[in-house]
Amino acid sequence: MGSVSSPEVTLDNVAEILQRDTRVKLAGVDVDGMLRGKLVSKKKFLSIVSEGFGFCSVIFGWDMHDQTYFKELAISNKENGYRDIVAIPDLSSFRRIPWENNVPFFLVSFHDPDTREPVCACPRGLVRTALGKAEAAGYRAMAGAEYEFYQFRVPESHPSPERSASSTATFLRENPVEALPSLTEGMFGYSLTRPIHNQDYYYGIFDACEQFKCDIEGWHTESGPGVFEAALQFGEAKEMADKAGLFKYVVKSIGTKHGITPTFMAKPRQGLPGNSGHMHISLVTSDGKNAFLRDTPDPSPPYPDVAYLSDLGRYFLAGVLTGLPDIMPMFAPTVNSYKRLVENFWAPVTVSWGLEHRAASIRLITPPTGSPKATRLEVRVPGADANPHYVLAAIVALGWRGVEKKLEIPVPPLSKGEEMGGGSDQGVRLAKSLKEAVAAFTRKGSVAREVFGDAFVDHFGGTREHEVRLWEEAVTDWEVRRYIETV
Repeated sequence: MGSVSSPEVTLDNVAEILQRDTRVKLAGVDVDGMLRGKLVSKKKFLSIVSEGFGFCSVIFGWDMHDQTYFKELAISNKENGYRDIVAIPDLSSFRRIPWENNVPFFLVSFHDPDTREPVCACPRGLVRTALGKAEAAGYRAMAGAEYEFYQFRVPESHPSPERSASSTATFLRENPVEALPSLTEGMFGYSLTRPIHNQDYYYGIFDACEQFKCDIEGWHTESGPGVFEAALQFGEAKEMADKAGLFKYVVKSIGTKHGITPTFMAKPRQGLPGNSGHMHISLVTSDGKNAFLRDTPDPSPPYPDVAYLSDLGRYFLAGVLTGLPDIMPMFAPTVNSYKRLVENFWAPVTVSWGLEHRAASIRLITPPTGSPKATRLEVRVPGADANPHYVLAAIVALGWRGVEKKLEIPVPPLSKGEEMGGGSDQGVRLAKSLKEAVAAFTRKGSVAREVFGDAFVDHFGGTREHEVRLWEEAVTDWEVRRYIETV
């Protein structure tokens, strides 16, 4: 079975498709990958479906907890009165929300009210802009996303005022974080019996994703207390970005109904594995041929690992590797992200790659170990906390820069059995903190500025500086416990 099929929605037939509905849910994506939206009447929706409607720009002027950024940024600020931007529904994104009585749902993209161009930081617009050059050259980008996430259950002694909602925030106001119980205890990766402990929830997510057109290809427990992992069904990159974001929406919504709080934080528990958000990428030609695959193996490749990788694939790989240090905030956007990116936790920490090498930043998947038609790159740096639109935009933009410039792969592959940071790992160490990453991202002449432009880098960089400042001003439980009696 695949996703629930629905007719192609056009301006001509949208009223007919919605004839039995009275309301429509609309949502766009902010810089943190959060859906921001509203419920509107069908009459209102049909009146704005072609030209769009005004949406308060403050969603690009405040953080994930609705706190205005400490530094005024260009899209939304006091000077422009936090003016409206234009939200235009994407009719191709039509879905119905199965856990909300099948209310119609559309994604929107945000546009500048003066120029009608995509708002520089609009995640959906950024993906489409990044894909534009490859598409103009006759290629389509294909992608697949994998997400790991921990899940917590609020103790029954703290019932929610809403019968089926999670009250995690309330619990954490009164209790230390470590008191929050995991969905299940113990390390049970790939367990067939552990999901039975929460069977309705486990199957509910799988079925809801199918109905909501963000199909899961593989679904299992991962090693860690209460950890699940999903591999989403491979498809067009621009659709995968949407599906990845909507997958998180499904999980959080179904979790709420079961009194469960899923978290896509990169590192929710000290001493345990983090949550990754690996992204697979390939290019195909107009006739569907994998453009990363070499027709016949190269008898004298620069490295044996790329014997089956086409010239275009090599340039693309080189582009991602070369630009990786400068776009790290797009792959690791939070202070917590860098708690995952540490040595000895199966997380990449250097500019590195290798054939079927799961310890490298980029795992190359080609023959002879992989299927020819499935030849691709697996970019293993992003965490589950990253905005999938920004992740895919960065991969494609960097990769295509490599193609345009015919860049050479900057470092040799990691040999089998070699860990990152080992004696022969020639790759530079990636940023160890968000502050360090933002400095590289925003510096004059960064690769990020070259491929995305100053407007985006200044805006997103400013939002990340806000995160750093909040962290630098925070007093943590660790500090108090360590120093309260000793200094």
